[in-house]
Amino acid sequence: MIVILGLLIIMSFLEKLFRCNCPVTSALDIVGDKWTLVIIKQMLLEHKKTFKDFSESDESIAPNILSARLKTLLKNGFITKGKLPNNKKTILYSLTEKGLSLTPVITELALWSHNNIKKSTIDILNEAEVDKSQLNQQIIDQYKEKYA
Repeated sequence: MIVILGLLIIMSFLEKLFRCNCPVTSALDIVGDKWTLVIIKQMLLEHKKTFKDFSESDESIAPNILSARLKTLLKNGFITKGKLPNNKKTILYSLTEKGLSLTPVITELALWSHNNIKKSTIDILNEAEVDKSQLNQQIIDQYKEKYA
């Protein structure tokens, strides 16, 4: 009886979290707002890792929205938080494997934007043939090297 009640609670929670069973819609329910992928991109490509780093970015994320998005990313396992050994006040945010798994989404959006919205000055995007798999792995490896 307790197991059935627990399953019903979990199912109810998931129904509230996701609008439907479509995998694209479900993914957008988690990362489809205006700021979540921007924060992931900033961590992955711009090596931002503190609240101050994010707040001072060109994107100008409002502090209350930034705080809410970071909490959501933590809750959903995309990032973790820790502290500097010599500064217990500053919180450092790091991407998890789940967060790093969004690398192909970030690179595809960058390529799509470059080709359809606004040309970028980023050299790799101007190459005729981009090996996306190699590019994604290179980005992940660089992130892990810097924060391992």
